Amino acid sequence: MSRNLSGNDERPTSDGLSSPVRYRLPAVCGMLLAICLLLSACGVPQTSAPAPTTLRIAGSSSLQPTLNELATAYQAKHPQTVVEVFGGGTTIGIQELRSKEIDLAAVSWKPDDRKAPDDLKVIPIARDGLAVIVNPQNTITNITSLQLRALYRGETLDWGAVGGSGGEPVVISREDGSGSRMAFESLGMDGGRVTLNALVMPTSQAVVDYVASHRNAVGYVSTGVLTDTVRAVPLEEIRPTAAAVRAGEYRLGRVLYLFAPQRVSSEIQAFLDFVLSPEGQAIVSRRLTPIR
Repeated sequence: MSRNLSGNDERPTSDGLSSPVRYRLPAVCGMLLAICLLLSACGVPQTSAPAPTTLRIAGSSSLQPTLNELATAYQAKHPQTVVEVFGGGTTIGIQELRSKEIDLAAVSWKPDDRKAPDDLKVIPIARDGLAVIVNPQNTITNITSLQLRALYRGETLDWGAVGGSGGEPVVISREDGSGSRMAFESLGMDGGRVTLNALVMPTSQAVVDYVASHRNAVGYVSTGVLTDTVRAVPLEEIRPTAAAVRAGEYRLGRVLYLFAPQRVSSEIQAFLDFVLSPEGQAIVSRRLTPIR
C-alpha cells in the first residue's frame, strides 16, 4: 500500500484498486475545541455573579412610603438585592418577624418605658408626629387635648362646639394592632379607647382618602403620609413639624423603628447601615424627622 500526499489513506478494494479513506475532520475539530476549552478553564479563574438576595419588610403603614423610597435607593446601589416592603400593621409585622416570614418588622409604636423584646433587636430610624387631620372645608383652626379626647370618645356632637364649620363629626380610627392606634390612644387619649362608633380604616392612606372626601371627618395619621388633600390641625397651637417633633413639643410625637432578629445576615445589616447612614437619613427626612 502507498500513502498519497493529499492526507488520505488508500485501501485496496475487492477489485484490487485502491480507494481513499478521508479523515473525519468534524470530529477532530470538536476534540481540539474541547481540549482548548479545558486548558482555558484550567488557566483562567472563572467568576460567577453573586446570587440575588431578597429582603422582606412588613408592618407599619406609617413607615411604608419611606421604606419604599429607601428600598429603591438601596437597590440602585446594590442591584443584586431586592427589598420588598409590605404593610399589615405593627403587630402583624412583629408576628411575621418572629415566625421568620420576613427579615425586618416596621414598628410605629413602642412605649419609651417598655423594655425591648429579648428575642429582637430594636433599631430607631425616625421620629414622627401623628397629625390630626380634617377635610379642607372644615374651618377649625386649633384643637386642644381635651377637645380631641372628647371628639374621639364620641362626646362631641357638632363641629361648632370646637370651632369647626358645623355638622356631626365622623370619627376615623385605625384597626386594633395598628401602631398608630396604640400611639394615639396612649398619647392622645391618656390610655383610653376611641369610641366604638369610630369608622376603622386598614391603612394610613385609607384614613387620608376618607377624610379628603368627607367634609365632617376627622382622623389621625403619620406626617409621613400627609398630602394637600387634607389639612393638619394644630394641637395646643403647635403644628406637627419636624422641629416640634424633634424638640418634644408636639404632644403626639413618637419614634419609629425597625425590629430585627438578634443575629442578622450581612445583607440585612448592610441595609440597616444604609438606613442610618447620612444618605439614608436624608431620604427619611423627605417625609419624617430623621433620628440622626
